[in-house]
Amino acid sequence: MDLRSFFCPRSVAIFGAPWATGQAGLGILTSMIRGGYEGAIYPINQDGGEVAGIASYPDLRSIGEIPQLVVIALPVDSVKPVVQKCADLGVKAAVIITSGFTESGSEGSALEGSIVRIARSKGLRIIGPNCIGIMMPHCRLNASFAGEMPEPGGIGYFSESDSILASAVDIARAQRLGFSRLFSIGNKADTDELDFIDALGADSETRVIAGYLETIEDGDAFIQRAEKISRTKPILLIKSGVTKAGAQATSSHTGRMAGTENAYECVFERAGVIRCDSIQRQFDYARAFASQPLPKGPRVAVIANAGGAGIMAVDAIEREGLELAGFSEETQQHLAARLGTGIHIQNPLDLPDDALADRFETALEAMIDDPGVDAILVVLSPHVITECANAAEAVVRAASMKGDKPVLACFLGAQRVQEAVGILRGSHVPEYETPERAIAAIKAMVGYQRWRSRPKRVVKLFPVNKHKVERIINRQLKNRNTQLGEVYSKEILQAYGFLTPKGQLTTSSEQAVNIAEQIGYPIVMKIWSPQIIHKTEIGGVSVGISNRGDLIDAYDLMMYRIPKRFPEADIIGVFIEKMQTEGVEFILGMNRDPLFGPLLMFGMGGKFVDVLEDFAFYPAPITADEAKEMLLSTRTYRLLHDAGGETDRTQTLDIDAISEGLQRLSQLVTEFPQIKEIDINPYIVGSYGSAPIVVDAMMTLETP
Repeated sequence: MDLRSFFCPRSVAIFGAPWATGQAGLGILTSMIRGGYEGAIYPINQDGGEVAGIASYPDLRSIGEIPQLVVIALPVDSVKPVVQKCADLGVKAAVIITSGFTESGSEGSALEGSIVRIARSKGLRIIGPNCIGIMMPHCRLNASFAGEMPEPGGIGYFSESDSILASAVDIARAQRLGFSRLFSIGNKADTDELDFIDALGADSETRVIAGYLETIEDGDAFIQRAEKISRTKPILLIKSGVTKAGAQATSSHTGRMAGTENAYECVFERAGVIRCDSIQRQFDYARAFASQPLPKGPRVAVIANAGGAGIMAVDAIEREGLELAGFSEETQQHLAARLGTGIHIQNPLDLPDDALADRFETALEAMIDDPGVDAILVVLSPHVITECANAAEAVVRAASMKGDKPVLACFLGAQRVQEAVGILRGSHVPEYETPERAIAAIKAMVGYQRWRSRPKRVVKLFPVNKHKVERIINRQLKNRNTQLGEVYSKEILQAYGFLTPKGQLTTSSEQAVNIAEQIGYPIVMKIWSPQIIHKTEIGGVSVGISNRGDLIDAYDLMMYRIPKRFPEADIIGVFIEKMQTEGVEFILGMNRDPLFGPLLMFGMGGKFVDVLEDFAFYPAPITADEAKEMLLSTRTYRLLHDAGGETDRTQTLDIDAISEGLQRLSQLVTEFPQIKEIDINPYIVGSYGSAPIVVDAMMTLETP
C-alpha cells in the first residue's frame, strides 16, 4: 500500500477533544481553515455544535461518508478506540498527533504496537504518533501545527523531529521555497523513512526529496530503495546523532575506525544520497535541484560586476574540485563585439562596476550557448549605478528562455538588493548570499549527476574454496573460539585467492633454522597462540632476521619472555616466514555494522595505520569501479599515484591489485556473515605484475 491517501484528500475528519484554545486539535483545524483547504472538514465532537464555525459530528459514522484522512489529537488513552473505529469503517489514512507512546517507555510502546496491529489488519496507514502533522501546499492542506504553509513547489520534505520541521517551514516561507509535501513522521510506528522516500519518489509533483533523520530502521532496505529512487530524483538528508552512537568494543583497527559516522557516509555515497550538515546547506541544495537542470559536467562560468566577488567564486570553484570553464572562440568574439572595449573576455567575466542589466543578459545568453560551459553563476554587487532589479529580471529571462544549463545567482548586499532577490526567488532562480554557497550547490549537482551516470553495478565473483572456509569457521565456533589469529585467518584468505608469504610453524629453534634455510633469509618470526591477537604489543614479532645465530637468539628470547608476560596464553609454537622487502604496506579490512552490514576499509598499513588515520569505507558487496573509488577518496591514493612515473606502468604501484583484493574480501564477507571483523595488515603491494602479499591478518567471528 502506498501513501497517496495522505497527499490531497478530499475530506478530513479531526478528533481534537478537548476543543480548546492552545490544544492541538483546534490548532490544526484553524490551520486548515486559514490555509484555504477546499475539501470537506469534519470536526468530531461528542457534544455537538460548531467548532471554529464548522458543524461538528459526534462520531465517524454520523458523517455519512468515509473521510479520506483522519487526524487524531486526543489524550493517549482515547487513541486506540478511535483507531479501531477508523479501521472498522474502512479509513485508509490517519495522522496521530498524540504523544505518550514509545517515546514514554515500555507501556506506551506496547500501546503503540497494539494500535499498529489494528491498523495493518484493515489496511489503515498511520503517520506518527508523536508528530505535528502534514502539509500539502498544492491542495492547500495544512493539517499540522507547524506554522503557516509554504508556497507550492517541487521539494518533498519529511522530518523525524517536530522542531526541525517547524524551523524548516519558517525558513522556507522567508526564502520563498516551494514544497510539494511535508511530513512530520514522529515515532514511525507504521510508516517510516523508506515509505516517505518511496512515496515522494513516485510523486509527480516532487522534484527533490529532502529530510531530517535520527534513526534508520532497516539498513539493507535503505540502501536498496534509496539507490533506486536516487536514479531519478536527488535525496538530500540531514542525519544527526552519529558521532558517538553505535560505538562498540572491537579488537581490530577496522572496527575502531569504522564508527557510525563513517558508516553513514559510505552508505549514503553508495545509495546516491546527498548528505547535508545543516538546514541551510540542505535548502541551498534543494532550491537548485528543484528549479534547475543538472549540469552535464564540472565547468563553471562566472559573470560578475565586481572583481573581488568574482575571485571569491573562482577560489570556491577550485576548492570544491570543479573547473573554470574556458570560452569558445565564438563566445569570445560575440562578447567582445557586444560588450564593447575595455572588457577582457575571460572567465570570470569581469563586467565594469557600472554595468547595466543588458550586459548581464548578453553575457548570460552567450554562456548558455557555449558548449564548453556546464553551469553559470551570476554575481552582482550593488554599486550606486547598478540596476539590481533590472539585472535580476534579465537573469530570469535568459535562464528561462534557454533553460538547459543551471543558472545560479549571488546578489551581494542586503537592503539595496532586496527587491532583486525577491524577483529571483519569485521566478525560482536559485540565489545565495555568498559565492561560496552557490558554488557548493553546483558541486552537489555535479556530484549527483556523476553518480547517476555511473554504469550499472556488476559485482564480480571469483572462483574460491568456500568449503575450506566453512570447515575452519565451524570448527572454531564449535570450540567457542571467536578470535582467529594469523594462521587460521590466512588459511581463510588463501581459500579466497589471497597470497601469503612462504612459511611454516615450528616448536624448536633447530626447526626454525631448517625452515629459514629452506625459504631463505631475511625472515620474520611470529608467536602463534589463540589467545594472542596483537602479537607486536607483547614482543611476539621479530623482523629482519638475517642469519642462523640471530634466529636462535630471537627464538629463545621470545619463548622466554612471552610466557612471563602472558602466562595464560597457550603457545602452540612460532611461525617462520619469508620477510617481504619490497612494496608498500596497506591495510584492508571489514567491520560488520549492526545496521548496514559489512563495511570494507582501505588505507595505509603497517606503522601508518594509527598515524595517518586516512581510511575509506564502502559497504559490501563492491564492484571494481567502487573499489577504485575507495582509493581515489583517500590521501593515500596521491601517495600511490606519485610513487612511480606515469610513463613506465611497471614502475607504478599495482592499483588494480588493490582493487581486486577489496573485491575478493567483499565476496568473502558477503558469503560468510559469521565473520564480524577482518584486518589484513600489512597488505604489501608492489609494481604492476607482482603479486600482493598478505603479511599479517586477524579475524573475529560472531558468537552464535
